Amino acid sequence: MTIRNYCGFLVRSLGKCNIVEPGKVSPELSVPNHIVKPDYYYKFTPPGTSDGSSPEIKTFEDIQQMRETCKLAANILKSCQHIIKIGTTTDEIDRYVHQKIIDNNAYPSPLRYGGFPKSVCTSVNNVGCHGIPDDRPLMDGDIINVDITVFYKGYHGDCSTTFLVGNVDERGQFLVATTKACLTEAIKNCGPNVPFNRIGSVIERMAKKNQLNVIPAFVGHGIGRYFHGPPEILHYENDLFGTMLPGMVFTIEPLLTLGEQEIEILDDDWTAISTDGARSAQFEHTVLITESGVEVLTE
Repeated sequence: MTIRNYCGFLVRSLGKCNIVEPGKVSPELSVPNHIVKPDYYYKFTPPGTSDGSSPEIKTFEDIQQMRETCKLAANILKSCQHIIKIGTTTDEIDRYVHQKIIDNNAYPSPLRYGGFPKSVCTSVNNVGCHGIPDDRPLMDGDIINVDITVFYKGYHGDCSTTFLVGNVDERGQFLVATTKACLTEAIKNCGPNVPFNRIGSVIERMAKKNQLNVIPAFVGHGIGRYFHGPPEILHYENDLFGTMLPGMVFTIEPLLTLGEQEIEILDDDWTAISTDGARSAQFEHTVLITESGVEVLTE
């Protein structure tokens, strides 16, 4: 059954309210003139992760600014905890995040990126990622991923967390905790001269051990003055060539599900839902490869 066979905004699945159609999306929020904006604010640019070039080695100055930008993104994400509660709409989360970013003289990177209409991604229950904030209120037992990226002083910083709303059942809690643990373990395995594909091996083996699946359609990515660039970070077993080197900065963002791996994109061209209605969870950090190991910039 495809998403077009459903009717209505929500379906009740295993006691949880699943997203099957977008809700009402409010108009784009304004960005003051003094905020420095990325190029895609002014001219539509298709989203992408790799142009075939080699991963960038950041300079000392790049790294110093990335630390500042990523710290800002992480602090705003952490501050969302107090508004993630029953009855809050995902649109209210978007307004909150947008204002926090603007107040810090930064730009909300998702806004207008590839035509995305909002300042943050909010993905509830069976939405794997790229959920567009709308008028749906959070419900008791929901899980929601909030994905924040800021553009500050010429650099992007990217991170996400899956939050629990009210009384989440045991399977939902297990999914969220295991996904977070997969990210933590993957980061521990990063360092100079380590192959990129070790990340996917660590995550998929841990997921399978816990009888969960990795959704393979979405990848981590290089980041810096650009939102997405090389390398692509696959979160499943793979044999892609490439080695981590000091000065490389990229995201790791495993997406795990209680069900099968297949997803579909809604008619809004962004919202990715599981075809079987299963819930998923995601966590993300931006990391720096150092001479001696790895530094989490969005800690």
